[in-house]
Amino acid sequence: MDTTSLTGKDLAAALNAETKQRAAARAEQGAAPRLVLVVANDDPASGWYVKSLQRAADRLGIACDTVDLGATATAEAIRAKLAELSADPAVDAVMLQTPLPAGVALDEVSVAIAAAKDVDGVSPLSLGLLATGLPGFPPATAEAVVELAKHHGIPLAGRHVAVVGRSNVVGKPLAQLLLAENATVTVCHSRTADLPAVTSAADVVVAAAGRAGLITGDHVRAGAAVIDVGTNEGPDGGIVGDVDAASVEGRAGALSPVPGGVGPVTTALLMRHVVVAAETARGE
Repeated sequence: MDTTSLTGKDLAAALNAETKQRAAARAEQGAAPRLVLVVANDDPASGWYVKSLQRAADRLGIACDTVDLGATATAEAIRAKLAELSADPAVDAVMLQTPLPAGVALDEVSVAIAAAKDVDGVSPLSLGLLATGLPGFPPATAEAVVELAKHHGIPLAGRHVAVVGRSNVVGKPLAQLLLAENATVTVCHSRTADLPAVTSAADVVVAAAGRAGLITGDHVRAGAAVIDVGTNEGPDGGIVGDVDAASVEGRAGALSPVPGGVGPVTTALLMRHVVVAAETARGE
């Protein structure tokens, strides 16, 4: 069986083209959309991601600033800065970069981000809005999974989707987004008994556990679609997913690559959220 590659390049390009046009329209009216990234770590991978977001914003005509609070910042200092930015009318979007300093939990500080500016959907309020079907920004990675499936014509309504991973960043919000698409969702995790039996019964498998090579050919029924959200460091220092692609290819009907699948769509959606936040703040 030939396995279709669910690449995100074309979808990301289309999203970015629309975002660039909308950002230009905002700039013509006097103010480019503005994103502020708040960093409280000295993690090299985090630093690389922040720079990639800054480059993406620059290409699209979005103003992007970084506030570095340092790797020893307290929860109080982080909350205060997030609240300050949320109240600043010159700031359209706020994003808190992880990891956070030791002892600081994401939910205890992200609660200070106003939902209208929480473009990565990390605060408890944003997650609550998503769960209840009310307007708000979903986490961009979770949204990217759904948009990638739609782009490649993978049916979701009435289909069984197994999501491997239950984080607040991907697994749980993705389950809500899939339910909104009328899929039947099973959320799997580290204590799921006989994981291969559960995932191999699904039409679509989403790997979002953060464990390299967790999903193998034994976890996938013939012809199923597999979307890999994992970004793990491989033996050679490169990025690998949660799926053992070599054992899944030829069995799955479709598989998203890592890198080049969910990743570029995630960034594109995050930038679109920034423009939407700017438009909404100005009543457009």
